[in-house]
Amino acid sequence: MEDEQGRQLEGNPDWMSRLPEGLLDVPLWDLAIPGSHDSMSFCLDVSSPVLSSEPFLLRMIDRLFPCCTRPCVYRWATTQQSFLSEQCELGIRFLDLRIARKPEGGGRLFFAHGIYTLIAVKEALEELATWLDAHPKEIIILSCTHFASLTDEDHACLVGNIFTLFGDKLCPSQDTPTLHSCWSRGQQVIVSYGNQELVLQHPELWTEIPYWYADTPDPKKVIAYLEEQKHRRQPAGFYVSGLNLTEDAPYVLLHPLQNMRTMTTKALSLLLSWGDVYVSGSNVSSWEKSDGEKKQSGRCSCSRCTARRRSWSSCLSSAGANCRAAATTPCR
Repeated sequence: MEDEQGRQLEGNPDWMSRLPEGLLDVPLWDLAIPGSHDSMSFCLDVSSPVLSSEPFLLRMIDRLFPCCTRPCVYRWATTQQSFLSEQCELGIRFLDLRIARKPEGGGRLFFAHGIYTLIAVKEALEELATWLDAHPKEIIILSCTHFASLTDEDHACLVGNIFTLFGDKLCPSQDTPTLHSCWSRGQQVIVSYGNQELVLQHPELWTEIPYWYADTPDPKKVIAYLEEQKHRRQPAGFYVSGLNLTEDAPYVLLHPLQNMRTMTTKALSLLLSWGDVYVSGSNVSSWEKSDGEKKQSGRCSCSRCTARRRSWSSCLSSAGANCRAAATTPCR
């Protein structure tokens, strides 16, 4: 597997199965779990219209000058380069799936980030189901959110497809999942669903996971925001620390030759440094980075040393680089 510069990316497809014994009975939300932001944005359809949820002015310009708006949206909305199974091979375990009804999509559901994707939801979930069959000790978290233009019938169809494809692999929300408990029951999928009414109806669905998101192109402001959030009372369960940068209109206008990758690459060193301190400070796990990043030394991550609820997601995804959790050695 290679990145856009042709550099080989080393996979880490079975890191959960190689974690030390001291972590196997720790709640999953006490582990640092790498994730990707807008996980399906690698297949955006540059010919599709801008979403109806986008700002009114952008939608009006798109109607008049689609040849200008859509390539621009495509450049800034593309945060990933790899298929979902490839992301899982790299070690990603939290997938940010933003679902939408696509105009003229034939009734099928797609993903979206500014514009719609080429790959439909059912096709992507089938790919994940196949990957999970080949990696029975790996557990993934699917964050299903946004649901642009979905009807009640669409939700029923989506939930039905999730149940059909994953079945007994689904971990019920009443459980406190650990690696041992999931392995013993054959559970590999946690579905966070951004529709509380349906969550209350189906015990297989989890309440939407809180997402810490700074909404700024300034990496220093992102770090300051996350620092502020982590010093507040942490959620009782999973949460997401989003290191992804977000462009705004002034930034796009002032940087006409840039895209999401180039913007984030410039800030990569600073973001990585904060991530290393955040994870090592809580003694959760060591990390290995792709795209030429230096491998970090192992740190203790046993159940005695793991800080409460240090769940990690969306790391470096905007740059197309993926953090991969590495097995660590428990303290003696």
